[in-house]
Amino acid sequence: PSQCDLFCSQNYPLYIRSVPTENELKFHYTVHTSLDVVDEKISAMGKALVDQRELYLGLLYPTEDYKVYGYVTNSKVKFVMVVDSSNTALRDNEIRSMFRKLHNSYTDIMCNPFYNPGDRIHSRAFDTMVNSMMMQVC
Repeated sequence: PSQCDLFCSQNYPLYIRSVPTENELKFHYTVHTSLDVVDEKISAMGKALVDQRELYLGLLYPTEDYKVYGYVTNSKVKFVMVVDSSNTALRDNEIRSMFRKLHNSYTDIMCNPFYNPGDRIHSRAFDTMVNSMMMQVC
């Protein structure tokens, strides 16, 4: 099981995807509570975060069943990913790579002249990329 979410700087969701969908509410709660940890990490990094090109926040916190990872763009869009703790094949480099892939696809959406920044993301290409990435994780 895993979940992928994107939030704008005001913490409302731009995109949410869960695989499988049966525990979706539990995932939503986990992701929303992790936004506080993301904000804490951002404020703790302070100006150093602005100077860095790498915005991967790493493991936000582990639970008994899941690991929650975070990433923040330069424009303060937050990416949160929840993966099953039992998946020991996923290393930090793979998670970092998935966030880069998400960020690149998000950038493609932002470059679309028909997309209004801040609107929910409705893109078949983005859905396909996220689904393929999540199938690798499950």
